[in-house]
Amino acid sequence: MYGFINTCLKSMVVEEFGEETWVKLRDEAGVQDTFLTYEVYKDEISMQLVSKACKLLGVKPEVVLRQFGEYFFEFCKRSGYDHMLRTLAGNLFEFTENLDALHSYLALSYKEMNAPSFRVERNPDGTMLLHYYSDRRGLCHIVPGIIGAVAKDFFNSEITMEIVNQLEELERTGKKEHVVFLVTQWPAVAARTSRTESFTRTQSLQPSAKRRDAPEPLHRNRSSINFSAHRSHWETIRGLVRLGKGKLLRGFQPVYPAALNIDLKTFCHAFPFHIVFDEQLVVHQAGVNLQKIVPGLQTMSIHLDLYFSIVHPEVTFTISSIRKFINSHFVLQTRRDMMPEAWKGRPMLQLRGQMIWMPSLDCMLYQASPLLRSLQELEERDMHISDIAPHDVTRDLILLNQQRLAEMELSSQLERKKEELRLLSQHLEEERRKTENLLYAMLPKHVANQLKEGKAVEAGEFKECTILFSDVVTFTNICSLCEPIQIVLMLNSMYLRFDRLTTVHNVYKVETIGDAYMVVGGVPIPVSSHAERVANFALGMILAAREVINPVTGGPIQIRVGLHSGPVLAGVVGEKMPRYCLFGDTVNTASRMESHGLPDKIHLSPTVYRALRNKTFVIQKRGEIEVKGKGRMTTYFLERNVGVSEQQIMGVSDRATGARQQDGQMSFQPAVRTQHTDDLCLIPMKYEDSPSEPLLPSHMSEPQSRPAIKPRDSESYGSLHTDDQSQNGDLDQLKHTERVGQTGAKFTEKHMGGLGSDGQVNPEEQRLIEGAQKNQSKLTRTKFCVVL
Repeated sequence: MYGFINTCLKSMVVEEFGEETWVKLRDEAGVQDTFLTYEVYKDEISMQLVSKACKLLGVKPEVVLRQFGEYFFEFCKRSGYDHMLRTLAGNLFEFTENLDALHSYLALSYKEMNAPSFRVERNPDGTMLLHYYSDRRGLCHIVPGIIGAVAKDFFNSEITMEIVNQLEELERTGKKEHVVFLVTQWPAVAARTSRTESFTRTQSLQPSAKRRDAPEPLHRNRSSINFSAHRSHWETIRGLVRLGKGKLLRGFQPVYPAALNIDLKTFCHAFPFHIVFDEQLVVHQAGVNLQKIVPGLQTMSIHLDLYFSIVHPEVTFTISSIRKFINSHFVLQTRRDMMPEAWKGRPMLQLRGQMIWMPSLDCMLYQASPLLRSLQELEERDMHISDIAPHDVTRDLILLNQQRLAEMELSSQLERKKEELRLLSQHLEEERRKTENLLYAMLPKHVANQLKEGKAVEAGEFKECTILFSDVVTFTNICSLCEPIQIVLMLNSMYLRFDRLTTVHNVYKVETIGDAYMVVGGVPIPVSSHAERVANFALGMILAAREVINPVTGGPIQIRVGLHSGPVLAGVVGEKMPRYCLFGDTVNTASRMESHGLPDKIHLSPTVYRALRNKTFVIQKRGEIEVKGKGRMTTYFLERNVGVSEQQIMGVSDRATGARQQDGQMSFQPAVRTQHTDDLCLIPMKYEDSPSEPLLPSHMSEPQSRPAIKPRDSESYGSLHTDDQSQNGDLDQLKHTERVGQTGAKFTEKHMGGLGSDGQVNPEEQRLIEGAQKNQSKLTRTKFCVVL
């Protein structure tokens, strides 16, 4: 089928059911999105689309096909065929009778079109039998949709069509589908009854040839209009024309001469491609130009089927089959084995014309013309325009169709270019999204948008926020005993889990340097629940760290986490690789909470404790400790959150995590994973200031009603996406070089006076920091590798 059909089917699905339905249908059928109008596609594509549409919409095939037939008629009208269809015939019978002629005309442009064929019979009661022939099975239900739409739009009538017979047509070559419809027609509006509709209702069933050669008057009473053969010429004219008005009477009957006033030679030259043959297919007469091309026709009494085969309609070459399709255009093609030697390298000649049965002679007249679509086909057959009779419109048709083919080729090129531009635009849109995601991974979205628009981003002061720092315990020893790739894999596995937790709790990841991870709540978008969000995020970090393997010990890694709340100043610094950084004493205090913390503990400052103490968090008092640069400070450890389950904190469901109930407590058991945790859908936690959806009750441990979301693309950039636990590498010196070089004194003081897990200064770590300060410029390039 041509792409016009598939384009129509796509348009119907999009208009009736929406673009999303078409995308699903296209994906299930496994076909492309766009079809070129003049491109030929396999029939299986259309059949697959229809089949999947029935399955997707849950309706029977006949319903989809009938609706497609109705839409196809409207689609043809919108595509420029409206005027042609309206002028095809004056009633439904003639319209259907001339469909084959319409398809023959369209075949000039659509060379490979394999259209169905139609034959109509009138019944005495005014109904019609519509015979439908097609090479394709299962599409007959399109016909009622098309014919019904035509009857309603063009002839203001309603019809019913039912299948009265469905069989294999033995008279046609091969296995063809032959469906017979009984068509009943009545006016939709009784007052509107045209002359042609009256003719359809009142005319009885007659042989086709008789109706063609001797039309009946439209009035039932024939005796009211009778023309005498003895009338004079002027009396006849007066009987035909109303004086002063010049309108023919409705009861016209032709007058035939007593004998044919044309000699044989003139007739054979005037109609150079006609053939007269009898019921046995014996040729009695042929046009002169046809004799010149097929010399065998000069020998009279030859059988026509020896020299020609019927191309359309595909019927057996017998007089009875031909008379069944008497109203169709017949296309005959010469047989190569009967053509002269000069035609060996040429395409065969095809004739297209009308079969007219002559009862007085018991012969069939085939009045035809060469079937030529362009000047190129004329040259390929070594023919000239002069070979065609001057009165034959084939001359004009070839010249006009030559121009039309050129326009079609131009239109086809434009369609192809349009499709290329569409694909290019789609590709550019995908690249734009990737670029934006990468930019949003580096900067907050609103800040990135301002930078894209060329606007200056001013620093902002946030009076209240919560900052979190974390690092890996004994990271120095791990780096000294492993290969660099093992360190990279371990950190990537850990940060990938942390990054996805930022989506669950909607906190902002500021940056990562070496094994250090920094997160802030309430910045860049202020929220009142910033402390709760960061606290739940910290609990999730402890749980997620249990899934990351220490390449040295083979067990889970241990992390220290510190939290502090207070005011900060935030802004974008730098021109190359700009970063969104936080400044202020709150950053230093949060860093002190992490450096003075204990393994697998979440260390809280007094400000964070005050923000969480009236919530559902379980907090243990640590007591007073000496904090470098801050003096004596009472700090706390965050144990857990009894208001939510660990599954909610991790943003996954019980089925994904393998959670189970033990002694009234929820036990978090990592599921046996058949896929990486990255592929799990995340369920965001709900807070009092969460937008849109209502909060769930705190006692609900399973967030079934909350929509699952996938992590943002920006959170996956730079991830290796691997479960490989063979982690090697020594990045210890690299780690401390990162921290010393940071603006805002966020990490420098921590490591210049760094404390181990026991609160004592690590001499080896101090030595490495001092060495890193001297060689900072040498390691700058390596530093960016770790960040990436």
